[in-house]
Amino acid sequence: MSDEKTTPPEGGPEKGTKPEAVGTPREDATTPGADRPVEGDKATAEKADASAAVKPGEPAPAGTQRTSAAALEAGSQNVPAGVEPGARTPLDVVDVRTGLFGVSGTGDTSGFGGLVRTIAMPGPSERPYGGWFDEVVDILTEVLDESGTGFANAVESVVVDRGELTLNVAREHLVEVVQQLRDDPDLRFELSLGVSGVHFPHDAGRELHAVYQIVSVTHGRRLRLEVAVPEGDPHVPSTTAVYPANDWHERETWDFFGIVFDGHPGLARIQMPDDWPGHPQRKDYPLGGIPVEYKGATIPPPDQRRSYS
Repeated sequence: MSDEKTTPPEGGPEKGTKPEAVGTPREDATTPGADRPVEGDKATAEKADASAAVKPGEPAPAGTQRTSAAALEAGSQNVPAGVEPGARTPLDVVDVRTGLFGVSGTGDTSGFGGLVRTIAMPGPSERPYGGWFDEVVDILTEVLDESGTGFANAVESVVVDRGELTLNVAREHLVEVVQQLRDDPDLRFELSLGVSGVHFPHDAGRELHAVYQIVSVTHGRRLRLEVAVPEGDPHVPSTTAVYPANDWHERETWDFFGIVFDGHPGLARIQMPDDWPGHPQRKDYPLGGIPVEYKGATIPPPDQRRSYS
């Protein structure tokens, strides 16, 4: 065995100094959190963060709408060809949430109660959209203009975000839009994956959203349609005449979110009991914590079952 002593690596701790424990954070003037407020200032800091957040209905600051060229190259932002790197689609702020899951005033000591999150949705995109997106929008524009409806009247906005194309459709023209998307040979979105609901309580006048995912098996494309309606008038035309498989999806969306699909052949609850109050997947639905048991369920004979036609 050798008696040679191992020489400390260059740049290591000097003789006589105590090495720092592994994993021990070191705070100095450049360390984030070095000026961390004391516990007594926690509530004041949380209020300051909340007041500084962008309020619903206000555009997000330009500084928060930019991204680095490296991030663009990594695919984190969909920027069409010809658009200068760093530009982003403007965002529409719909809510500012405070606390963990919007809950505050609890005994939670994890620090999540001080969270302040600005909830924003991508706004309209500008051409070129990129790839086949432009082709689909151009063809749909042509067929809607020829029918007399007009693309500008039927489609409120075109959004390209995270590599996906979304058309925000006016509810009164929804059926015609899906009919054209399904039947036109250059579009051929012949498959609907269903409809789901989303509730944005702070998106004034557009609180309830019906979201449709449709697929063109012929052309290998996927498109999202979105219809927004107010809570006070939650009516959307049924698409079952165009996509019959949406039947039970529309029933489930009505059951959980309260969106009424006009013209549906049998709009009844599908998950909850018939006498269930309210629509439990809305964000303002109370969490009662009351156990509920399904009792007395029976299966009537086929000739006595509820008819949906």
